[in-house]
Amino acid sequence: MSAVKVFVPRDSAALAVGADEVAAILQQEAAARGSAVVVVRNSSRGMFWLETLVEVETPNGRVAYGPVEPQDVPALLDAGMLQGAAHPLCHGLTERIPYLAKQERLTFARMGVTAPLSLHDYEAHEGWVGLKRALTLDGAAIVQDITDSGLRGRGGAAFPAGIKWRTVLNAAGAQKYVVCNADEGDSGTYSDRMTMEGDPFMLIEGMAIAGIAVGATQGYIYIRSEYPHAISTMQEAIALATEAGYLGANLCGSGKSFHLEVRKAAGSYVCGEETAMLESIEGKRGVVRAKPPLPAMEGLFGLPTVINNVITLASVPIIMAKGAQFYKDFGVGRSHGTLPFQLAGNIKHGGLVEKAFGLTLRELLFDFGGGSRSGRPIKAVQVGGPLGAYVPESQWDLPLDYEAYAAVGAVVGHGGIVVHDDTANLAKLARYAMEFCALESCGKCTPCRIGSTRGVEVIDRITAPANAKTPKEQQVHLLRDLCNTMLSGSLCAMGGMTPYPVLSALNHYPEDFGIEVRTPESA
Repeated sequence: MSAVKVFVPRDSAALAVGADEVAAILQQEAAARGSAVVVVRNSSRGMFWLETLVEVETPNGRVAYGPVEPQDVPALLDAGMLQGAAHPLCHGLTERIPYLAKQERLTFARMGVTAPLSLHDYEAHEGWVGLKRALTLDGAAIVQDITDSGLRGRGGAAFPAGIKWRTVLNAAGAQKYVVCNADEGDSGTYSDRMTMEGDPFMLIEGMAIAGIAVGATQGYIYIRSEYPHAISTMQEAIALATEAGYLGANLCGSGKSFHLEVRKAAGSYVCGEETAMLESIEGKRGVVRAKPPLPAMEGLFGLPTVINNVITLASVPIIMAKGAQFYKDFGVGRSHGTLPFQLAGNIKHGGLVEKAFGLTLRELLFDFGGGSRSGRPIKAVQVGGPLGAYVPESQWDLPLDYEAYAAVGAVVGHGGIVVHDDTANLAKLARYAMEFCALESCGKCTPCRIGSTRGVEVIDRITAPANAKTPKEQQVHLLRDLCNTMLSGSLCAMGGMTPYPVLSALNHYPEDFGIEVRTPESA
């Protein structure tokens, strides 16, 4: 009798709810019953409300069970889980679960399917195809493909990747670098972590292609210090790829070289800003640099440097493998391709949803997220991380693309979505944004360093009981003026984006600040 393959995720989210224990008990209980099983530690599918998600390989495909807790394993085995039998925790064929079936997984196509550190699995699922094609082209041709695909930076700024790469390609420098910004510090975001833990060779391949394209022979991955599993997985994957010839002095026998190292981040939010990150990699304090010069011209150690985030670089292999037009055909307007949206906060079905640009926030919240976890009405949704705007229901039907959101003073950012129900106080959340900026500011520029501190004080005066000394109208005007100064005068996005959550809360939820909402009848 051949052994049955059973898949148990090794992703941090699954480990946090007992995946290791589930895997261990599964092997013990199967052995006690004389059942032959092979437990494969795969990556997560991104359906976090179902973790630990256990999948069983059957002749018809993988059958999913979840959320499985250690104490559920004996009953599942007795019910015939190894044969894909029915059970209250059974969801049928994994690929037919509506949450997954409705997605367009390009970057995350292998997520949950493969064992993260299996070179065999990666190669069997179209791995290295893009790199091998890139090795047959010159740098200008690779850069043109990336430009034609319409790929824009997925870290939040949405700058065209092809323009950045071309600048580095044409820059003069005895040495050039590729740096991956994996300092994923935004609340409610985890797509970078999932990529590094679940499909590390994809990121390695994307960085190697970038190196070949611009003439860089050295790369660094700057990983958030709070991601120990991602750090260890990437280090092991780099060693395996080097041994197999996909990294090192002679890529796939081409004579071209690209070396890659992991750098552990400094534990500072502002080091997610690209120039502060460069300072940190160089061993200095993470302080934002003035621009110009741009990092593409004078970046790491003063030399030309490509800086992209994880999802940007992880999108490169499929573009090179399937062509620029294939990727460009996804999305709307100037927002091409897909984005892994990350549902978090007060949401029933939290998890990762990869979709082409153009769907709406309402679709994400209800078709995928299932509404609030509390069952109460959703009041506000913060899109784009802790410095993103709070989006009211009146804007939930806007297409999720960079330009549509910018037009209403919001940002798509890294695709992080944090949901709040009607018990949330937006004045307190706005205050938190200012306080967060004050705590995390590098301190180099006055609008950010002092503005955020004064912002906390002004919000406290607005929300305090009204008195003649500090009339609310005057304080609201002062807060808006302060936000304008931070928007226009801050050295980087730390101070420049802090006003987004503050102003959106003030504009759309004035009642939470104790501000009387005037209607035409009362005016």
